[in-house]
Amino acid sequence: MEFASIRIITDDVDRLVTFYETVLGVAATRPAPVFAEFRTSAGTLAIGSSATVAMLGDRAPRPGQNDSVIIELQVGDVDAEFARLRSSLDDVVLEPTTMPWGNRSALVRDPDGNLVNLFARPA
Repeated sequence: MEFASIRIITDDVDRLVTFYETVLGVAATRPAPVFAEFRTSAGTLAIGSSATVAMLGDRAPRPGQNDSVIIELQVGDVDAEFARLRSSLDDVVLEPTTMPWGNRSALVRDPDGNLVNLFARPA
């Protein structure tokens, strides 16, 4: 078995794609208007419309309800990335901080409220 991706379900694919294109600095692959992917060497971040899971009925993921998962993006320089993104961030949870275990992290929320950790491991 191999990890493939994490998919965020949203009611506004275009809004989340724009956010992650800005954060990741790459354009999403858009095979359909209801779906987008950001492929990296570590795995894929996918964004899907709530319409893509409608067949699950009451058991379908609910957009904007994530309160237990953190999307972690490893970067070379947290402070530089945070400075680059600052003007496009609506919800900063934690400005760049050195964590007790040594990682440097900045935590923000994407437009759907998902927590995103920009982090670098100690040298």
